[in-house]
Amino acid sequence: MTTKGWLDGDAALITGAGSGIGQAVALRYLREGAKGVAIFGRDAKRLQQTVDAAGIDGDRILPLVGDVRSTADLNAAVQATVDRFGSLDVLVPNAGIWDFNRSITRTTPDEIESIYDELFDINVKGYLLTVSAAWRALVAARGSIVMTLSNAAFYPAGGGAVYTAAKHAARGLVAQLAYELAPKVRVNGVAIGGLRTDLRGPAAAGMSQRSIEQSFAKRDGQAGTNMWIPLHDASTDPVDSTGAYVYLGSRREAGTVTGAIVNADGGIGVRGFATAAGGDDL
Repeated sequence: MTTKGWLDGDAALITGAGSGIGQAVALRYLREGAKGVAIFGRDAKRLQQTVDAAGIDGDRILPLVGDVRSTADLNAAVQATVDRFGSLDVLVPNAGIWDFNRSITRTTPDEIESIYDELFDINVKGYLLTVSAAWRALVAARGSIVMTLSNAAFYPAGGGAVYTAAKHAARGLVAQLAYELAPKVRVNGVAIGGLRTDLRGPAAAGMSQRSIEQSFAKRDGQAGTNMWIPLHDASTDPVDSTGAYVYLGSRREAGTVTGAIVNADGGIGVRGFATAAGGDDL
């Protein structure tokens, strides 16, 4: 008897798939039997790294260079996915940047403006434009959307004021789009915790060369640990967070689930961050 994967025969499009959780989800979807995965991102070299990491027949993985702020790029990506694989069954809006915990008390109005404009354009408008480009194909396939959220969509201190606001906005998109696209398209989210990835910051604020991995290294003092969340190591490797994406993307396993968010943050909501509030610094 042959055991089928949870996404057997489905085609997926994942934004921000050149590294981090986007890359990990792409590789996991292929292992779960997806007939094809389109990976979308701004950097062709990073996308090629995902292709190389897959180590499979190139017919099942399709790198697409583009920007989630461009409707033309996204429309072309959706069309290319359908043309190559015959359908679009699972959409994963995932591309994002971080604000490196920039507190309102430690930024100027000009700095907040530049961080806000770029981060919201990518993390919120980018999600909206991605769904806007793809919903017709998803309706045709009776497919699903799995959005990447964050512990910052529920709790403070997962980012600064701008990032937290953006992730709360994305949380609202899950509920609204689940309402608008039912009954033919399911819409859910995964609220991941802090992962050891190459997640960068806004270029407009001079953070494009910084990665979240550097922040982990400073706080932990050693690789592979994360002592400020209950499950320590478990949530820091992107691979450990992919299961929720597989479950929510699967018609067979989650066919009755929409408007839901799986918290895969290592238990941050159990204890919270053990840090003083920002007002203590005033």
